[in-house]
Amino acid sequence: MQRKGSYRGMAEINITSLVDVTLCLLIIFMLTAPYIQGGVEVNLPEAKTRQVLVKEGPVISITGNRQVFFMEQTISMDELGAQLEPWLEEKDTVPVYLRCDEEVPYGFVLKVMAAVEREGFANLSLVADQTMDGE
Repeated sequence: MQRKGSYRGMAEINITSLVDVTLCLLIIFMLTAPYIQGGVEVNLPEAKTRQVLVKEGPVISITGNRQVFFMEQTISMDELGAQLEPWLEEKDTVPVYLRCDEEVPYGFVLKVMAAVEREGFANLSLVADQTMDGE
């Protein structure tokens, strides 16, 4: 005859299902991450460029209707200097990336570039869609 309460609880935790779910989520994340690209929608021009290592830095985007965005927030040309202020201490080394729609006139792009350079940033990089050799 067994007494009530003679069964002992299981002292081990089975984590197999937890690991399975975690690995499935990791695989889903790895597959979808390249397709999720944040930022302002800009039709970048294509150009043959060299492969470069990308360093973190502020991103300025200009849309086809000449709207200026700083790190995905709409700004005016006058506000550009104030937005770059947090990076002033590193202005000689931190890159500033300029993403511009291919339909924007050169003169407007030049005004934005001049505003960045007036703040003292020496490393201004233009962003383009990279084409492969032979295309």
